[in-house]
Order: sequence, then C-alpha cells, then structure tokens
Amino acid sequence: MNTETLKKTPLCTACEQAGGKMVDFHGWLLPVQFNSIIAEHKAVRESAGMFDVSHMGQVWVEGPDAWPFLQYVNTNQIKNTPACGTYSHITDEQGRIIDDAISFCLSADKFLVVVNAACVDKDVAWFKKHAEKFNVTITDDSAQWGMIALQGPKALAHAEKLVAGVADMGRFTIAEAEIFGTKGYITRTGYTGEDGVEIMLPAQAIVKVWDHLLQDGVKPCGLGARDVLRLEAGYLLNGVDADGSQTPYQAACGWVVKLAKENFVGKTALQAQKEAGIAQRLTGFVLTGAGVPRGGCKIFKDGAEIGYLTSGTYSPLLKGIGVGYAPAELPEECAVEIEIHGRLIPAKKVKTPFYKNRV
Repeated sequence: MNTETLKKTPLCTACEQAGGKMVDFHGWLLPVQFNSIIAEHKAVRESAGMFDVSHMGQVWVEGPDAWPFLQYVNTNQIKNTPACGTYSHITDEQGRIIDDAISFCLSADKFLVVVNAACVDKDVAWFKKHAEKFNVTITDDSAQWGMIALQGPKALAHAEKLVAGVADMGRFTIAEAEIFGTKGYITRTGYTGEDGVEIMLPAQAIVKVWDHLLQDGVKPCGLGARDVLRLEAGYLLNGVDADGSQTPYQAACGWVVKLAKENFVGKTALQAQKEAGIAQRLTGFVLTGAGVPRGGCKIFKDGAEIGYLTSGTYSPLLKGIGVGYAPAELPEECAVEIEIHGRLIPAKKVKTPFYKNRV
C-alpha cells in the first residue's frame, strides 16, 4: 500500500501511535482495527469506544434560502429549528440515492450538512448545481475539521468531562462548544446503535481530545468494529447497501421520503414508485447454519437464486448476519440459503435492526 498517495486525517498519526492497523478506505488512510474487532465491538456495546471519523465531510449551507434549498435537495422534512438535525437522503431526478446526510440547523440562515467522505465532491457539485435557484452559498469546509465519534453506554460520562451538559442534549441535536480553548461543535447522533456524541473541532485541536479520551480509558476503535456495529444496528452503508441505482424505498428507507412536502428533487419518480410498488427491497438475514456471509453472496430459495447480499459479517452477538436485495414480498422468518464459498448455508429473513438497545 502506497500511503503517500492517500489522504490523512488530523488523527492519522495519533491512530498509528495507538497501534492502529492502517488501510486504504476510499482514498483515506484509516485504522481498520487497533487490538481486535471483537474487543472493540465489546467496548462500544458495554462501555465506550471512539472512532476517527475526520474523513466525513462538513458542508455549510448559508443564506436567506438555506432551509428552502435543503428542503428541495433532500427527501426528508428538514427541521429548521436551531440545534436540531435531520437524517435524510439526497436523490437524483429518478429518485436514486446520491448520498445520505444529516443537516443540522444552527440558525434560520445557517446549516451544517455532514456528508459521507466518498461523496463530498459529488454532493458539493450537486448542491451548487441546484443552488442557482436559491439565495444561498455552499462552502465545503471538510479539510478544516477533525471529528471523533464517541459511542457506548458510558460515552456521555466521558463527554461530560469535556463539555458539561452534553447528557442533556436531545438525540439528533447540535451545540456549539469550547473544548481545551478551541470552539467547535458537539452532535448527538451515532452509527453504532449505542448512545454517544460526535466531537467536531478544527483539525489542529482534535488531537488533544483524542489524547484526553485515551487517558480517560476510552478504547480506540477502527473500521472493522464500526462496520459490525452499524450492520447490527441496521444502518445503511452508502455506496455499498445503496450503490447509486436504488431509491430510498428499495433501500428500506421509505420513512425518509416525505411526499407531502413541496416539490423536491426526485419527488415525481418516488411518488410513482410508491404507487407502483417495488420488486426488491434491502432485507435482513441471519444464518441458521455455520458461516460468515459477505457482500456479494447470492441468496437462494427452493433452489432458485432470488437476490444477493450487499453487506455481511460475523456478529459477536448474533453470529452470521447480512443485508441484501431480495423479493419485497418475501415473508418474515422465511427460510433461504446463502451461498458462501460455493456452499449453501441455511438462513432466514428477519426484521432489522438485528440489534436494538435502549437508545
């Protein structure tokens, strides 16, 4: 691996010093694991773990039309109450998913949109294309920020030592904060199914937070554990579970489409699809036989191929789990088989999320 050509986050050196095994992730040098994926999974489910998510994008949408603009380029009803955030899909005219993102309202004319790392350039170009109709400015500020996701049942206790009052923040909210003399933001979302926060600070200051959390006993975690945790929690992995050819309805995220609101990009196509119905939907499966499913594995029923997995893994809680596209009418608990290394392994369809905690 030629690391010289890869982008590096402000926490790259700190991750390496903490023992991170670094890999190429969409052009970024990021840790896949530190100790073991199972140990890191256990830390997040039982205590607290932290992830370097500085590769995520931060895009500012500002101006008198900031909210109407975000309403237009998002499928969901974007909250315009200060401090509130909204998870949504950004779709093209055919209703196909470009990205999933969270829009945080700082004020009536200022929003922070957190987007996926691999989609920053594409999202910004898409925003600017549609911004011509609105009185807004679009600013990609991604390179200026570092971000740590602090997750787990004890995450808020650790966060309170940095910023008092974090535990009183509601889910999907944002607050300005000063940490170690530097101003930034705290958000209350997550991608693991556990409670927690994201800490956003200018790149030069985020290392201090990482070092503090390490000294406070928080376990550093990598992409491997993050993928297991998010799959257990039933979270979509854009670019994998939705590759640009699926709509929110096909990706089992119809709840983010608000057809009742005024016109938005993709509305006509999505309305037509909802009325006509879909043939295949992203569906959860649990192996009832031994094996570890992976993305690309074929799904069979009664000897006939009916679909394929987009994500699959070994879950310490549930053993072999995966999601993939299968007939939308497939009944719950339906017996199927997943092809793994040429062998058909018994499995069954289940509702997602596979794991749901008290958050």
